[in-house]
Amino acid sequence: MKQNALHSCAELIDYIGHIGFLPLLPAKIEGWSAEEVMDEECRYRPLPDGGWEWPLWEWKGSILQESGCAYGKFIDGKATFISSEWWPDFCNYRRSIYPQPEEGTIEECILFILRDQGSLITRDLRAACEFTGPKMRSRFGAFLTRLEMGCYIVTEDFVYRNDSHGRRYGWGMSLLTTPEKLFGKESCCPDRSPQESRERILRHFRHILPGLPEQKYNSLLR
Repeated sequence: MKQNALHSCAELIDYIGHIGFLPLLPAKIEGWSAEEVMDEECRYRPLPDGGWEWPLWEWKGSILQESGCAYGKFIDGKATFISSEWWPDFCNYRRSIYPQPEEGTIEECILFILRDQGSLITRDLRAACEFTGPKMRSRFGAFLTRLEMGCYIVTEDFVYRNDSHGRRYGWGMSLLTTPEKLFGKESCCPDRSPQESRERILRHFRHILPGLPEQKYNSLLR
């Protein structure tokens, strides 16, 4: 993995293309995240006035627009960048272990609405599915995570609110869509079996994350 700290959005885009799979935030594998490969000046920093600076967080939309990579809760339910080179194999395998949602389920409703509308921010998608009551946000989030883990939905961009002076603020809202709409149908079904895709990805994980127990590599694909 990267030894020298990165300092810009452009450098991070190049690194994602090189490594193929990169979680946004630190998780179970030390050093394997965008936050950890960035220089300190690009990481989260609280400000004395209660605000914050976090260049990496603000770059997420630009990374998606400029690199063509996929972004979503793909690995262990955590937000991860996957390069355009590796997305077809990852999607091919994951859909083989996360079958299409069954008829009449909330997951089917989510996909139907996204395919009909093209893309929606999470809040509007939740409202369209009538998940507006108490404690519905976390329940709806669980359905979205499963669909992301199965590679049925991805984040297209991030939408921000503006204050009275027209300045962007807040954490940003995910603009969700289907990978077929964003990348094209062919990007989700390479000309090989799901098992062949799995073996290709495992070889790549062993290369970019050397020395891990074999069960750890397998767990990244669950």
